[in-house]
Amino acid sequence: MKLILVLYLSSLLGTSIAYDCAYCQPEQVHIAFGEKTNDIVVTWSTFNDTKETRVQYGKNVMDTEARGYSTLFVDGGPRKHSQYIHRVTLRDLEYDTEYVYHAGSVYGWSEQFNFKTPPAGEDWVVRAAIYGDMGNKNAHSLSYLQDEAQRHKFDLILHVGDFAYDMDTDDAAVGDQFMRQIQPLAAAVPYMTCVGNHEEKYNFSNYKNRFSMPGPQQSMFYSFDIGPIHFVSISTEYYYFINYGIHMLMNQYDWLVDDLTKATQRENREKRPWIIIYGHRPMYCANDEAECRNQRIPVRTGVPFIGFVVAAWAAGVEVRCRLRRTTHLYASAAARPRTMIY
Repeated sequence: MKLILVLYLSSLLGTSIAYDCAYCQPEQVHIAFGEKTNDIVVTWSTFNDTKETRVQYGKNVMDTEARGYSTLFVDGGPRKHSQYIHRVTLRDLEYDTEYVYHAGSVYGWSEQFNFKTPPAGEDWVVRAAIYGDMGNKNAHSLSYLQDEAQRHKFDLILHVGDFAYDMDTDDAAVGDQFMRQIQPLAAAVPYMTCVGNHEEKYNFSNYKNRFSMPGPQQSMFYSFDIGPIHFVSISTEYYYFINYGIHMLMNQYDWLVDDLTKATQRENREKRPWIIIYGHRPMYCANDEAECRNQRIPVRTGVPFIGFVVAAWAAGVEVRCRLRRTTHLYASAAARPRTMIY
C-alpha cells in the first residue's frame, strides 16, 4: 500500500518535483466586474511563474473551472521587484446568486472565498461603499469595511484614488502589503477603482498592473451599468501629468463624450436615470486651498478645452461635486443643463 501511494503521488506531482516554485502561493486576491455585472474578473499575484492560472468555483461547491492568463509585472524601483499578476474571468454567472471560489494552480491554491452577483435588471437599490485616500497605515475604516463586506452589506466598492501611500513605496512592498490588507473585502465584493495622484510613479504602473477594470484602457477610465445607475470612472490625473503625453487625455475625452452621449439616449436614460461620474480630484470645492480658489484648474478648463466639464456638458450631463449640493455649474458660472442629475 505504501509503495502504491508513493508511486501515485510521484505520478500526480510529475514535473512539479523538479520545478522550483517556492513562491507560487496565491495572494492579494480581489474581484471586479467584467464587461457585464454577471462577469466577475478574479485577480491575484504570485512571485514565481506557476505556468497556469485557474479559478475553481460554483454554487455551494466548486464544481466548475475557468482558466486565464498571467503577466509579469516589474516595478520601476531600484530593486526591480517582480511578480506575476493572474486574471481569470468567470462569465455569464447567474444573477443574485452566491458563489464560492478559490484561485491558483497545481502549485498552490488560495483559501476559499465567496461573493454574490448583483440582481438582474434596473429596478433595485444599489448599495455601494465609496471612499478614497486609504493607505495601509491609516486605514481606520478598513476593519469595518471588511466586516460589512463579508456580511453582504455592499453590492460593490468604489475606491476613488490614492492607494496604500504609495503602492510603489519600498520597491512596491507597500503595494503588496496594501493588497493583502484589502483582500478580505476585495475578494468578496467587486472592488472598482479609480486612479489618483499617488499612483503616478512610473506612469501609474502599479495601478495599471494590479487592478482589472472593464475595457481596454488599463483601468484608467471605463464605465459600467448596475441597477438604475451608469457609473463612469475617469482619470483626473491626465490633466496634471502631461509629461506622459497628451494622447491619453485626448483618448479619454473622445471616449467620455461618446460614453455619455450613449448613456443619455432616451431608451438608456429611462432604464438608468442615474449617471454617476467619479474622479479623484474635484472640479469645484469650497475650502480655502489654493486649488479651490483657482478658477482655471486643469480638470475643469482643460489643456485647453479638453476638460471633463466640457465633455459632460457636450453630452448634456449636469455636474455636481464632492457630495455637496450646488447650483448648476459650467465654466465657473451658473447655467441651465439640458438634462438633470440630482
